[in-house]
Amino acid sequence: MELELRLIFKAIGFFSLITIGVPSNLIILATFIHIRVTERKLIPANAILSMLALVNLLVIFSKGFPQAIHSVGIRNVFNDIECKIISFTYRVCRGMTICVTCLLSCNQCIILAPPSKIWLALKQNVPPNLPWVMLLLWCINGAIYPSCFLHVRAIANYTTSMYTLHLEFCKHDFMTFTSYVANGIAIAVRDFLFVGTMTLASCYIVFMLYRHGKQVQGIRSSDRKAGKSAEYRAAQAVVLLVSIYVALFGLDSCIWIYTLIVSRVSPTISDARVFFGTLYAALSPIVIIQTNKKIQMTLKCNNKKILLQSSDTNVSSDSSE
Repeated sequence: MELELRLIFKAIGFFSLITIGVPSNLIILATFIHIRVTERKLIPANAILSMLALVNLLVIFSKGFPQAIHSVGIRNVFNDIECKIISFTYRVCRGMTICVTCLLSCNQCIILAPPSKIWLALKQNVPPNLPWVMLLLWCINGAIYPSCFLHVRAIANYTTSMYTLHLEFCKHDFMTFTSYVANGIAIAVRDFLFVGTMTLASCYIVFMLYRHGKQVQGIRSSDRKAGKSAEYRAAQAVVLLVSIYVALFGLDSCIWIYTLIVSRVSPTISDARVFFGTLYAALSPIVIIQTNKKIQMTLKCNNKKILLQSSDTNVSSDSSE
């Protein structure tokens, strides 16, 4: 009974994550691709958001879907090669969500920062080199996980070492204590470096928003609304995204520390950690859609076109009758 209840909650959680995360991330990607094609340009912040939507989709496909199908009783559907690809994709893309969110907060810092010598150099050099920065982040995360191709295998009856991560659909056997520790250190250094950087960047953004609020405090109410520029609203959205990520990262880390302390970890705890580790991929696109004016305007324009086309069709059909 307890097992069935756990699988029911697991199925509800991961299928909800898929239902929300896939369409919302696709909307962001499709909107920015449409803007890039029609307007021939995409501002750096929206380019970063496009990359975040892409890695979110890959996280959901590589982790959300396998967990969802496992919860409904489908077992052992992946062979060794598929396990290697899925494990590598999830780990790299989860790392990219940290790095891209950090890049987004740093980019917003550069936008809001005063034009001093250092900040001016960053304002001039970062936007044109943004594709190279993103490529570097992909390379960093890809270099951390060569063990996925070496040691990940499908679940089968074979002997594993004590340094094995037992996933729901695959096994990651590090074989030796050295490789196990080295992999853990590399991941921990990356996570805390980028999470720490995005936290500091967000604190600076909050300081700039506070100073901006003090500057417009004595202005008339009509001018206050004008004072809330696109950069101001974008900064608020970035702070919200970082806050969500840091909260989920903290929760994930607390559960991970708990699993290290306890000798026997409940499957419910393991499921919860995987769910919270994937939840950002479904929550962040909702925040982006709700706060990005460019997406909202594009969606409204497309809805108006659809309504006009449907009304024209109805008028033509009425006239033919």
